Amino acid sequence: MNNETNDLIIVMTKGIYDEVSSVGLTIANGALTSGKTVGLFLTSSAIDLVRKNGLDHTHVHPMESAKSLLDAFIERGGDIWACPPCTTARGYDQTSLIDGVQIQGASVIMERIKNGAATLTF
Repeated sequence: MNNETNDLIIVMTKGIYDEVSSVGLTIANGALTSGKTVGLFLTSSAIDLVRKNGLDHTHVHPMESAKSLLDAFIERGGDIWACPPCTTARGYDQTSLIDGVQIQGASVIMERIKNGAATLTF
């Protein structure tokens, strides 16, 4: 039986001042490069990664800037979902977030996981 999947969901909880967020974005882009369908589900402080202007002055050295990683991910067709309670807790709505991000609950990732998506958490 072949358990390989072409679908990957990455759940991110780390925000703009944590190098782990850059690692998650780097892996997400690498997965796109390898032909995977990739979705990012952002919770907790990771919501700030997609807040308008949130990454403009953030760069965790020596990593590539999180802004360039996020921009590349969106340009290459990755999906990004922001947790509704997490956005609400921060006073954000859809207009607070960069283009390409949807405020969606866990059901969007659970459907893909149910259909065999692999998962990673950062």
